Amino acid sequence: MFPPWLHMSPEVAAAVAAGRPVVALESTLIAHGLPWPDNRDTALRAEAAVRAAGAIPATVAVWHGVPTVGLTADRLDHLARVPGVHKAGRRDLGAAVGLGRLAATTVSATMALAHAAGVRVFATGGLGGAHRPPADWDISADLTELARTPVLVVCSGAKSILDLPRTLEILETLGVPVVGYRTDTFPEFYVGGGRLPVSCRVESPAEAAAVFAAHTRMGGGGMVLCRPCPAEVAVPPEGFDAGLETALADAAREGVAGPRVTPFLLARLAELTGGRTLAANRELIVGNARLGGEVAVALGELG
Repeated sequence: MFPPWLHMSPEVAAAVAAGRPVVALESTLIAHGLPWPDNRDTALRAEAAVRAAGAIPATVAVWHGVPTVGLTADRLDHLARVPGVHKAGRRDLGAAVGLGRLAATTVSATMALAHAAGVRVFATGGLGGAHRPPADWDISADLTELARTPVLVVCSGAKSILDLPRTLEILETLGVPVVGYRTDTFPEFYVGGGRLPVSCRVESPAEAAAVFAAHTRMGGGGMVLCRPCPAEVAVPPEGFDAGLETALADAAREGVAGPRVTPFLLARLAELTGGRTLAANRELIVGNARLGGEVAVALGELG
């Protein structure tokens, strides 16, 4: 039933085989997105939130060359502590597997492995997208993976460090629905408010599931379901914009490029905002996991 190259935890494999709701969770936030021990604690809270919603969590990684859907608590803890974990996007899965690497999966790689495992819902913090000038040629593989892989991605929009209008234009070109969960605007990750319209609004997990089911039934790929960062922890736009200018200048001065850009900027912004972006990131990850569980349950009820 499952590809022979893919390892699934017994709990996840049994749930998928029985048609019970499962939610994939990425591991890049554990190895690269949050510091210790926030990374481990947030990952465990996200898994607990999925369970509280009535679904089974499946944290995804490449475990020393083995694509794995459903990490044990010991492995999750190890991933959170050990230095030098590789960061694997969709492009990098072959290298991670072929060279026996321990690798944390990004949105694109997590989507690919979740789909191979038969998991239809994935919850994360924020999407990748098109970077701002002068790196505007740098476009995340998350966008093309959404175009071809039928997985519903629950997130808080795209990371605020990106060129958000261009990111949305690319998603439209690729035929990816961007659906707002009780919002008419595209959430800006941990920044409060939104300034750009979404393509559709839904009011409940059942409506989100119905839109995704219809989209994939007609041959569509992935779908983005956007949930705004809670207002009580969101970072004000004006404070964030000033911090981002400083962080971008620091990255340029230090020659940070390629896959190192996003982790560098997120870490620098956490310093510049006195930890506010870090606190917001933790809360939106857990909230998105809970919503992912609710949508997975509703999708299962549709059959």
